Amino acid sequence: MTHGTATRTERTGPPGSEPLRPAPVDGSGTGPGPRWVVARALARALGALLIVPFQALGQLVRGRHLVEAVRADLATSHAPGATPTPNLPTDRPLRIFLACAEASGEIHALELLDRLREELAAAGAPEPEVTGLGSQRTADRGVVLAGNPVARATMGLGVFKALPFYLGLLRDTAAVFRARRPDVVIGVDSPALHVPMFRIAKEYGLRTVHFVTPQYWGWAPWRVRGYRRGVDLGLSILPFEPAWFGRHDVRAEHVGHPLLDALADVPGGPAEPQHPPHLLLLPGSRESVIRRNLPWMLDRVQACEAELGACQLVLPQDRLELEPLLAELLAEHPLGHRVRLAMGALHPELAQGHLAFCVSGTILLDVLHHRLPMVVIYRLPNRLEAFIGHNLLTVPHFAVVNLLAGAEAVPEYSFAAAGPTAEIEGDLIRLWTPGPDREACLAALERSAENLGPPGATRRAALWVLDEAVRNSEGNT
Repeated sequence: MTHGTATRTERTGPPGSEPLRPAPVDGSGTGPGPRWVVARALARALGALLIVPFQALGQLVRGRHLVEAVRADLATSHAPGATPTPNLPTDRPLRIFLACAEASGEIHALELLDRLREELAAAGAPEPEVTGLGSQRTADRGVVLAGNPVARATMGLGVFKALPFYLGLLRDTAAVFRARRPDVVIGVDSPALHVPMFRIAKEYGLRTVHFVTPQYWGWAPWRVRGYRRGVDLGLSILPFEPAWFGRHDVRAEHVGHPLLDALADVPGGPAEPQHPPHLLLLPGSRESVIRRNLPWMLDRVQACEAELGACQLVLPQDRLELEPLLAELLAEHPLGHRVRLAMGALHPELAQGHLAFCVSGTILLDVLHHRLPMVVIYRLPNRLEAFIGHNLLTVPHFAVVNLLAGAEAVPEYSFAAAGPTAEIEGDLIRLWTPGPDREACLAALERSAENLGPPGATRRAALWVLDEAVRNSEGNT
């Protein structure tokens, strides 16, 4: 087979509004037409949507069994295994398709691209030919783009308004698959876009790798069926995930968490005692979440102010654009004048903390890096969402620190409205006060950090990706 159809690059819209897009010069290529494969993908999606109520009902019936199965998976936590040593071709460049759909995933995708190029250069292989999906940041890194889902994701459009855009995006992507026949198709995070994309790639006989396997183990586990049909290899960032995916006949390898690469140069471990000790407030990083949580969290701290004694209240936040919102909410609360707002200083403040009061999310791994005891909340907008969450979640814990420990290392609460205020206030006091409860929490945090594993996740992911590319490259030369 020839190296691939020549392409031209075109730009649509005003300068900077859309990235470069590869467009086949002619209709050549092998396999079904892009419109046909995308129509099939849409039909599959609509069919899957129709049976969701029945699948959810089945999950309600089997809820306890599913939770216990995940509990068993948590006990299988292990460090990343040995990586492959792919025999990389030196007579031609590898063809790689790299896709990301959101800004957070794009960060990991670009790090992965750097590691892929490094491994190829070290082996004396030519610079790879990379096409994909991403924003102008990705285009600026030498990737010829078929579209920009990252820009669309930031617009927050509803599903139906965005549907024409995503169908067009998948058609353009299918055209690239048909004309270019990449050796490997990589999607980073965002399964809602990448699973249909992978199913389309399989129509053209391409190998697929998903970096950051989806958390189907925690919600909607029935979706793993479609995942299994589209993904040749899933790369997991949490150590118990390969066991769960293995039970569902999905090939998955644990590479570790990419956040640890970013934290490799950040000093961690227990903080040095501060006088007065610091209570850190971490109310989230999105406006709606902060508005929902920060005043409520301040109420809880105010309610147990006497028991906490002399302390410094600190609100660290790395997203500088949130400063006006945080200042506004603090000014409106009676306790707000006591809170020191620390913009752009997350890890320096975590390193001095005594206790963190935080909303569940990736931030918990930052807190864990400093072995900082924490009380975790997930406060939902309404009681309906709380009911659905309590009855459809298939995990014994929702906080990632507890999942890593396989037990409740830190208190966690998911609720709507006021919630269990007395219990949460009691936990703040209990973990603030030196004693056996705080010591047990610190020991459990050490276990969680040990199970999370070492840095180097992105390089390990790159080696697995290249191994898949080599498996496919003989058929594309």
